[in-house]
Amino acid sequence: MKIKMERVNAELAKQISKIIADDIKDPRMSGAIVGVTKLYTTPDLKYAKVYLSIFASDEEKKQEAYHTICRSKTFIRNMLKDKVQIRLLPELTFLVDDSVDYSIKIDKILNEIHTEDASGDTQA
Repeated sequence: MKIKMERVNAELAKQISKIIADDIKDPRMSGAIVGVTKLYTTPDLKYAKVYLSIFASDEEKKQEAYHTICRSKTFIRNMLKDKVQIRLLPELTFLVDDSVDYSIKIDKILNEIHTEDASGDTQA
């Protein structure tokens, strides 16, 4: 059963990514790149949490893209009906996945520490 749920989650995530990229024609999405990083459905397939990674030029555009996707969840769900053949299509909840931003921040800090260590080694 676990393998089946993983396949369902993977297929839903793939199709939602395609719908967001290809079918949402809202001008507020211009300049934003959106990907589905994780998707978890409940065992009864009634609900799904969709984690989005959004890249935009600034925080305001990122928030605008997120709110546009949230407002489009009925449209996305209706598009999924044609693309995924499962007995019950889950109700979608979109969440922002900040793990990529967090990892970039940590990587930057580690690089700064490494640079400071390297400059300290040459003086010793």
